[in-house]
Amino acid sequence: MIVIPAIDIKNGRCVRLEQGLMSRETVYSENPKDMAIRWYKEGAEQLHLVDLDGAVQGHPVNKGLIKNIVEAVPIPIQLGGGIRDMRAVEAYLELGICKIILGTAAHKNPEFLESACKRFPGKIILGIDAREGFVAIEGWTERTDISPLEIAKKYHSLEISAIIYTDIQRDGMSSGPNIKAIRNLAKAVDTPVIASGGISGLDDVAKLLPLSKHGVTGMITGRAIYNGSLSLRDAIKLARDT
Repeated sequence: MIVIPAIDIKNGRCVRLEQGLMSRETVYSENPKDMAIRWYKEGAEQLHLVDLDGAVQGHPVNKGLIKNIVEAVPIPIQLGGGIRDMRAVEAYLELGICKIILGTAAHKNPEFLESACKRFPGKIILGIDAREGFVAIEGWTERTDISPLEIAKKYHSLEISAIIYTDIQRDGMSSGPNIKAIRNLAKAVDTPVIASGGISGLDDVAKLLPLSKHGVTGMITGRAIYNGSLSLRDAIKLARDT
């Protein structure tokens, strides 16, 4: 299982939000590129980038900063936030982004998701963000009436690279991942699942590792590696040795 550091960009800075609330941010760096280089030097094999401004505004906002990160580190980068049309998908792939994460677009425009998967097979990740058991969209500001399992099964036939499952209420709270929900989703679909939200330390990393037998192939960590409660090097070593 791979451990993936998260870099969330808001107003040009690297931040972490609490429960997805844009008003509850902690700034960890004025330069997201510096954080990318740091995580790469600490052993990261992949990065998870989110354009938070883009997620809320509905279109790419921080493309220049993202380009700088792509050019600064020689590892795959997956990106989400404000990618709502094929033009944005194409532009980011041409920029050097490895995988594109579609969340809001997948819910509001299924035809777009299907077209993107057909045009770029293996390059599209389905982002499923859940609050109280239901999918949330538009930068987590709008809750739908569909469950994560329903939307995952709806798109099971598409050539999706992976599903990123985020428990919004745990994201940025260091309260532990939602093991039950992650396990249930992974067992119900054939698509690889990447867990996100709630990792507070090495114990949480250890709790997620057994889910690899159900198809969980990665975990995203943010606040824990920024505030020092989790060493990225230790997490990567544990994941490799288990």
